[in-house]
Amino acid sequence: MERPVLLCGLGRVGLRVLESLRAAALPVVVIDLKTEPDDPRLCGATVLKGDCRRHELLERAGVKEARGIVIVTSDDLVNISTALLARKLNPTARVVVRMFNQNLITRFGGAVKNTVALSVSALIAPVMALTAVTGDALGAFRLDDGPRQISELLVTDDSELAGRPIADLALQHGFAPLVLAPAAGSPVFLQAVSGQRVLSPGDRLTVTGRPADIQRLVQRLRGDRFAGVQWAGALRRWLRTARRTLLEVDLAVKIITPVLFGTLFASTLVFRYGLDTAWGDGLYQTVSIIATGGDLHGENRPEWAKVFISVLKLAGAALIAGFTAILTNYLIRARLKGALEVRHVPDGGHIVVCGLGNVGYRLVQELIAMNERVVAIDKVADGQFHDTVRRMGVPVFVGDATVPEVLAQTRAGAAKAVIAATDSELGNIEVALLVREMNAKQRVVVRLTEPEFADAVREAADIRNAISAPALAAPAFVSALYGDSVQALVPVAGRTLVVVDLVVNDADDHLNGASLRAFVLDHDLLPIALSGRDLADARGYRLKVGDKLTVVAELPDYERLLRFQQPPTNHRVVAESWPATARDALVPLVCVSRQCSREEATALLHGGAFTVADGLTFGAARELIELLEREKAKARLV
Repeated sequence: MERPVLLCGLGRVGLRVLESLRAAALPVVVIDLKTEPDDPRLCGATVLKGDCRRHELLERAGVKEARGIVIVTSDDLVNISTALLARKLNPTARVVVRMFNQNLITRFGGAVKNTVALSVSALIAPVMALTAVTGDALGAFRLDDGPRQISELLVTDDSELAGRPIADLALQHGFAPLVLAPAAGSPVFLQAVSGQRVLSPGDRLTVTGRPADIQRLVQRLRGDRFAGVQWAGALRRWLRTARRTLLEVDLAVKIITPVLFGTLFASTLVFRYGLDTAWGDGLYQTVSIIATGGDLHGENRPEWAKVFISVLKLAGAALIAGFTAILTNYLIRARLKGALEVRHVPDGGHIVVCGLGNVGYRLVQELIAMNERVVAIDKVADGQFHDTVRRMGVPVFVGDATVPEVLAQTRAGAAKAVIAATDSELGNIEVALLVREMNAKQRVVVRLTEPEFADAVREAADIRNAISAPALAAPAFVSALYGDSVQALVPVAGRTLVVVDLVVNDADDHLNGASLRAFVLDHDLLPIALSGRDLADARGYRLKVGDKLTVVAELPDYERLLRFQQPPTNHRVVAESWPATARDALVPLVCVSRQCSREEATALLHGGAFTVADGLTFGAARELIELLEREKAKARLV
């Protein structure tokens, strides 16, 4: 029986991980506190109900024979405890752990052998951030030299893309074509996209490249280059701050403050005109009586003045006591920091992030790295990321983003984009609809859970950028079992593309020694990057231990790769003709391909058409034909 994968936790993320494991044809044993054995979501998978931290439960699940353990509960302590226990029971199996704590993500994987810690927020934040910035990011991933994004280009009648070959455009704009969906006909994917194909109006070309390059191209094609962040003048910003500060003041403070100052003014008038005292002396005597209760030799005053001073002493004592108590109480509860944040909000061109949990914090980091101006809203008054985000120069408003007044304070209607990334799906939908009321054309990115719900929101509510977090993150947990890293999962033209880092781990790895060209052709992969090498100069390269190859594949092709499903070896290459001047160069190639001597190869090249090699995979056959054609020989695939 094939060694199983243990899946601990069947929450929202765990369920999507289970689907990915089953798609890869891997036997799964689920451990969960709540799931019953007859749960229809299991689709036949074995389930053990209980705490995954129990030694005996892990042993019943087959932890000692497991090929890998994926731990995705919603509690970091449970995940860490289970990972350490699993590592003790099985020192060799790969352990993939879900983490929420930002500090533990990198440190835990490095401290525990053969263990990978992944964060859902870190996996989805780059996609959401790029979508907010460009409005056209279908996906995002990161290479050693920086981020990349995936976008779709629409060819219109007056587009600069129309009438030009894909290869020329790719060279000019620095992108790699992934999918071509022609105006008439079926879409073609990855290796099937011909660089010589000339684009026509109505065609849709999905490409990947550097965000700056793609964004410039997309904005020029749409003719809506954004003007950038728009700031009001300093005076207007300070007036907004003053207005917001006054609105924050309690009613009791607003009442007692004018009463106190009115009393001071009235008393000063009495001293000035009733007792013929100078303005300054009148104010000084009024403050002295109210603040200290001093009599200021009142026995020498007229009778009415004595009565006035006595009343002023009593009223002043009450006013000072009341004013001090009310103002102190207000200052203790005051939200003046939020009032001061108003002056840091631009008039437009910024990005509003609603929710400063793990996902929201990651979004702010990504957006700041992209030099975007960010304004944050969080419902929690003392959120754990507030101070850190403020130190990045990001104003944080404490309030409910589903309240129109709170969104108005952040000028969400004039922002470049609004990202609804709270933990409440209903709240996120509500934010999106409120923002659309403020600006019907506003770009809104919505964080959701269920992919079916995200599809419905995109289609029915016309909120194009609704993103299912678990669906995007789940394949990364499965690929981590093999040492690979899925960076993005992108739906395009009715299919799903996956961007994955394939790592050659050791000498026994099935990738070790494989021809790069033959490998990508056999598995229909599009290579994007090879660590430490230029792909343009990688002709004839064979993969070795330590190589990291980043490829784009259709999801079924990647799942077959995960199952180590070998391509058929039923192809043959026949050399039909070649120039006499190429014989000497072709001899070594024929020797290696046919495993024959130089004399036999020379004899074949002095004759007619012959089979150069058979029993080849499609990729190996295509690579051999390309080598023959490079020497001016004509060959065909049989």
